[in-house]
Amino acid sequence: MTLSELKYIVALAQQRHFGRAAEHCNVSQPTLSVAIKKLESELGISLFERSKNAVNITPLGEKIVRQAQVVLEGVRGVQDLAAGGKDQLKGPLKMGAIFTIGPYLYPHLIPQIQKLAPEMPLYIEEDYTKNLRKKLRDGELDIIIIALPFTEPDVLCKALYEESFEVLLPQQHPWLKHKTIDPNLLPNSDLMLLGDGHCFRDQVLELCPALAKHQNSRLGAVTQGSSLETLRHMVASGMGITVLPKSATGTAHYAPGLLETRPFKRPTPSRTVAIAWRASFPRPKVIDLISEAVDKCQLF
Repeated sequence: MTLSELKYIVALAQQRHFGRAAEHCNVSQPTLSVAIKKLESELGISLFERSKNAVNITPLGEKIVRQAQVVLEGVRGVQDLAAGGKDQLKGPLKMGAIFTIGPYLYPHLIPQIQKLAPEMPLYIEEDYTKNLRKKLRDGELDIIIIALPFTEPDVLCKALYEESFEVLLPQQHPWLKHKTIDPNLLPNSDLMLLGDGHCFRDQVLELCPALAKHQNSRLGAVTQGSSLETLRHMVASGMGITVLPKSATGTAHYAPGLLETRPFKRPTPSRTVAIAWRASFPRPKVIDLISEAVDKCQLF
């Protein structure tokens, strides 16, 4: 049994396709297939069920793959410890962020990180919270940037900044006469939110209690957007209004007056953006550096 073989079965379990798994591991498909067959022969069991059109993992195979992930994570930990002993701010950093944070934070954060740690190249990813959670747990990512609350066994979190929510309005909207917006008005408006699966949608519903109370209102037929960018474009086109985190309002991207924002009445709904990392992550100076870089961004 070799580490390469363990890497191959983990990749095949994730990809469910020999070609994609081989590409993920940077080896040829025959090399990966032969290695997995060899490991199955050594163990005396079948880890995968193979058919012409599908690859499925067996119940026992699932348990072995989970243990293989633990072993590979331990190996990465040894490698990170060795590298960290030299310089924790040298070597690649694998960083992920949720869709509603990454596009608005990365353009400011990455240049600051490069200034503070020029020998730490970044692998950048954006995804849903649930997927980032798994990749962090499996060691595919070193740190993730998410919105609180976020809980995961053996994972630590540190708040980076607080970001208020604002109402985005098209030109000539009647609410523009208000200096602040009462959340109780939202359920009976042409409100557009992200679709199910986006944590920001849930945060808006939770932090604006009036929305959750009006389940039989127009919220039931609310128009859904696939991204915050899409929602912003839809507001600009006059389809309705939306609620966005302050960093994503992007009114400067349009002609003057086409889009305007209004804050909510106090207490203002907001979200806490945080960094999360495995408790075993051996480069604590990286966490301090990310916090420092965010502070230097001066986002608000």
